[in-house]
Amino acid sequence: MKIAFLGTPDFANKSLEMLYKTGHELLVITQVDKPVGRKRILTPPPVKVRALELGLPVLQFEKIRNQAGVSALSSFAPDLMITVAYGQLLSQEILDIPKYGCINVHASILPKYRGAAPIQWSIINGERVTGVTTMMTELGLDCGDILLTKEVEIDINETAGELFERLSYVGAEVLKETLLELENGTLTRTKQDEDKATKCSMLTRETGKIDFSKDALTVHNLVRGTNPEPGAYALLSGEPIKIFRTKLTEETSCAQDGECVIADPKKGLFVKAGDGKLIEILEIQFPGSKRMSAKNALMGKQMMGKVFE
Repeated sequence: MKIAFLGTPDFANKSLEMLYKTGHELLVITQVDKPVGRKRILTPPPVKVRALELGLPVLQFEKIRNQAGVSALSSFAPDLMITVAYGQLLSQEILDIPKYGCINVHASILPKYRGAAPIQWSIINGERVTGVTTMMTELGLDCGDILLTKEVEIDINETAGELFERLSYVGAEVLKETLLELENGTLTRTKQDEDKATKCSMLTRETGKIDFSKDALTVHNLVRGTNPEPGAYALLSGEPIKIFRTKLTEETSCAQDGECVIADPKKGLFVKAGDGKLIEILEIQFPGSKRMSAKNALMGKQMMGKVFE
């Protein structure tokens, strides 16, 4: 088939590679290059990088709904359009171009977690199961008919970044199965139950602000769900301290919420959460320092009795 593939982050690359290996004629469309990091170096999206490595044609649009995007897709005349974390809303004019419509690969079990950051929010909210859904794209936010789904369990210590990696492979598998059923004429569509629909928003820096008055599991989930972006942090003497990994314990304390109850280079760093349990901080970064294990950080920092705000 002639397929227009719209995707942007690493998550989309496994699906792109699958389509390439299965011999489809591809046109890749992705977001424009953007400045990244403190030096604001203009950087191409991961999908562009991979597509060029595969020798595939790549187009980039500030807004694909503008005439240039519509014209490019019309000229390619795809049988099918596939979106995987593309990051732009499509117009009905664009959705009407491909013969078989547009299929989206979404990293949740729809209708739960529609919208941005479903992987991160599933972890932050303490879900133990998530997955990937292929769906027909319609106007609106992830509201189209469900095609296929595959569930996966979330490990209690798994970060959003780690889950992203796993689900990228699952997404490619589900998409492959979806296309086989489409080609065989056996693909079915199921309407989403709007009463069960939930939406999730983009994460901001403030999403990662840790509140140690919350229970230990809630804190642990926030740290996992915001790793690697936007990152979790807590204030210590007014300075933001980044926290990358934590571990749940059964130890308890009557100390103040956020207090460093144990802070020893050999034993580690343990902070009291709102439910009385201690949560161990495994990886940390102080202002002006590198990310490191908490035990190594404690070799040069006195943390005992200090309180995270």
